[in-house]
This record gives sequence, structure tokens and C-alpha cells, in this order.
Amino acid sequence: MSGCATNIRLETVMRRIVLTLALLGPAMAAGAQEQTAGPVLTLEEAVQLAARNNPQYLISNSGRDRAGAALRSAYGGLLPQVRTSFGSSYREGRQQFFAGQAFGSTSDVLSSNASVSVDAQFSRQSLLAPRLQRANLDAAEAEKTNAEATLRMNVITAYLDALQAEARAAFQDTLLVNVQAQLALAQARQQVGAATTLDVRRAEVQVGQQQVALLRERNTAELQKLRLFQQMGVDQPANVQLTTQFSVEEPTVQLQEMLNLARRANPALNALQSRERAADVGVSSARSSYFPTLSLSTGVSGFSQQLTDINGQVLQAQQGALQSRASCFTQDSLRQGAGLSAITAQCSAITFTPETERAIRDGNSAFPFKMTRSPLDFSVQLSLPIFDGFTREQRVQEATASRNDARYRLREQELRLTADVTSAHRNLTTAYQTVRLQEQTSQTAREALALAQERFRVGANTFVDVTQARADYERAETDRINAIYDYHKAFAALEGAVGRPIR
Repeated sequence: MSGCATNIRLETVMRRIVLTLALLGPAMAAGAQEQTAGPVLTLEEAVQLAARNNPQYLISNSGRDRAGAALRSAYGGLLPQVRTSFGSSYREGRQQFFAGQAFGSTSDVLSSNASVSVDAQFSRQSLLAPRLQRANLDAAEAEKTNAEATLRMNVITAYLDALQAEARAAFQDTLLVNVQAQLALAQARQQVGAATTLDVRRAEVQVGQQQVALLRERNTAELQKLRLFQQMGVDQPANVQLTTQFSVEEPTVQLQEMLNLARRANPALNALQSRERAADVGVSSARSSYFPTLSLSTGVSGFSQQLTDINGQVLQAQQGALQSRASCFTQDSLRQGAGLSAITAQCSAITFTPETERAIRDGNSAFPFKMTRSPLDFSVQLSLPIFDGFTREQRVQEATASRNDARYRLREQELRLTADVTSAHRNLTTAYQTVRLQEQTSQTAREALALAQERFRVGANTFVDVTQARADYERAETDRINAIYDYHKAFAALEGAVGRPIR
């Protein structure tokens, strides 16, 4: 009779425990949702944010801009260079002496000058420059695409790492509920004499250890989110939720198809191919220094000068007119004395009029833009260096070595591409098979744990058996979670090796 009473009391306690857990379960779930409520982030949104904010990716955009500017400059080198200049000067009105003779004006002098010149230079190197810079631009474009593919793969991997950490933390939550139920069961069995104090203490230890494991997994989940937002280049908001879901499906991609796609579209391979083409043009450009260079130039210039005080020139002109008039009359007297015709009328016409003074002052009003144009000049020059101390030979050798290096790097990338795509495809296939095996193992471990807990409830085994079964289930379920996300990471690695999304 006492055994039956004990079983009745035990069944009563178990019903109370189950009822309590059933009532607390939804409340705990609602509390967890309330704590984790926050902004949502999908995978595509994460990739788009990273493309706008990731510093390393933005640096690759700067490389493309520099290559574009270099190409424009190469085309500009084929056009004539036009230069213009304008200048003015001031000289103090003081005479200078040279060999005892005084030179210069006593008035301050303002002067200005302007010139326009057009120069053009053509060589085989300048003609090859656009082709060289075009290849560099193609390489920069391919490197930008490669940086975008690398960024996408890094963001996907970080996103998957964060989801994996969250899944493991959620699993630790379920384990904590389980061990708390086992503690309650052990305490109930102790009350009716079906369990010992040692069983209760072991259950308490299990609860403490599970709380520590849950704390660590939650911390790992937050750290993985932090690394995700670091890849995105933005600050992490509070309680962000990752909402993109991934399904595990048997991969249908074929290895040869992936290899062919990678050889056509892999941006890293395309960049090295463009670099090899640029290196080929670089060799031709270096050899072009053995060819002549044609230079063409033309230009026109002008000059103006103005005295700040023109009165001295006016007075000098007036005195000159008087002297010329007196000299003319003297010559006229000599002509008449010699019996020649008189030139009196011509002498009388030599006068300094206001019109003459006005013309002198108008002629002095040239500063700064009334310039006297210099003669137009045009020149053609053909130059061919004969010996420059083996500098040309050095440039040719360096360009040839750079071309060989580019070819070696391209071949290395081709071999790496084949190995990366092949290994990524094999890893994907293995990861899918691993997921299926781990799912079976986890299901078996879950059933074994349920059986061990039931046997402990009826007293058929010890708490140690339950602990061992729970440890086996924890390892199996953790391995299943890791296998699932390893599968998705393997898919991302295959996309990264190919260089573009394939699903």
C-alpha cells in the first residue's frame, strides 16, 4: 500500500510540474520576443548597405575613378596643348648708365605683354597610351567587380555566422528548460523518496552549467552580429533581427558547368587578363622610345608700353619741331644764295599743332590691352635619341619582366580557380550529405534522451544516464546546426570561387 501511495504522490507532483511548465512556456516565449523586438535585416539589405558603406569596397571604386582619369589623360595627350599668358610690369622713371652713356626714360613706364601658343607632340608611345590605359581601366573594372563579389561573400558568411550563433543560443534555451524540468523532477522524486539528494545536486549542477552555456552562446551571437555590421560598415542598432531564411536542398550544380562559368566570368581572372594585356602594351610602349618624336608649335604674342608722364615727350616733340623749322629756314637761305628755288612754304608748314600733341598722347594710351602684335611663328621638329646611357634598354627589360610576371600571375590564378571551384563543389556536396546524416543522428539522440528521461521518471535508471543522454543529444543537435550552416557557407564559398551568385 505504501508503494502505491508513493506512486500516486509522484504522479501528482509530475502533473503539477508539467502544468507549471506549460503555463510558463508561452510567457517565457512572449518575454523573449518582447526583449528581442527591434529592426529587421534581410540578407539582401545587408549586402546593399555594405556596398554603400564598406570602406574597403569604396577604396576599389576610387581605383576605378583613377583609371578612368588616366584614360582621359591618354586621349588628351593626342590633342595639341594650348597655353596663354598675360603679364604686366612697372619700371621707375630713372635713367640707367652704360659705358658712361645715359639710357632710359625719366618717366615711370607701365608695360604689358600677352601670348598664345599651341604645341603638339606625337610619338609611338603617345599613340599607344590610350590602348594601355584602356586595358588598365578594364582591369580596374574587373577588380571592382571582384571586390563586390568578395564583399558579398563576406557579408553572406557573416550573416550565416550570426544566424548560426542565434540558432545555437536558441537551442541552449531549450536545453535550459529541459534541465530545469529535470531538476524539478528530481526534487519531486526526492520528496517521495524515489531519488537521492545526490540526484538533486547533480540536477542543480546541470542547471548552472546550462545557464553558463546559454550566456556564452548569447554573447557569441551578439559578437557575430557585431562582426556582420562591421562588414556592412554601419553601426549596429539595438535588438536587430535577422529574418532571411535558408533552405537545405540537394545541390544540382555540375562541376564542369561551374568551371566553365568561372573561366568566363570570374572577376579576379578577368582583372589579371586585363593586366596581362596592359603589360603587352607596356612592352610595345617601352620599345617605342627607339622611334622618332614629331613636335609642332606655333604662337602669337603682343606688347604694349605706356609712360605715366608724357609731358616730357610732348615737350621733346615740340622742341624737335622748332629745331626742324629753324634748320629748314637755314637750308632755304643757303638755297636762295646759291640760286636754287626757295622752300619757304615747306618750312612754314613745319609746326607743332594741338593735333600733333593729341596724337602723341593717344599713342601713349596703349596700356594694358592695346598691344603691338609680334610676327606669327611656326616650327616643326623631328627628334630621335641616339644614346641615352642604356635607359631605353632598361625600360624595355623592365616592361618585359612585368609582362612575364603578369602571365605567371594569370596562370597561377587559373590553377587556383580550378582548385577553388572543384574543392568548393566537393565541399558543398559533402556538406549536404553531412546535413542529412546529422539530422538522423540528432533525431536518434532526441529519442534516446526522451527514453532516458522517461525511464528516470519511473525509476528504471539513474540521473547519470539522463545526463549522458542529454550530452549526446546536445552534441548531436549542435553538430546538426553547424552542418546546416556549413552547407550554406559552402554554397557561398562556391559562389565566391565562381565570382557570381548561382542561386
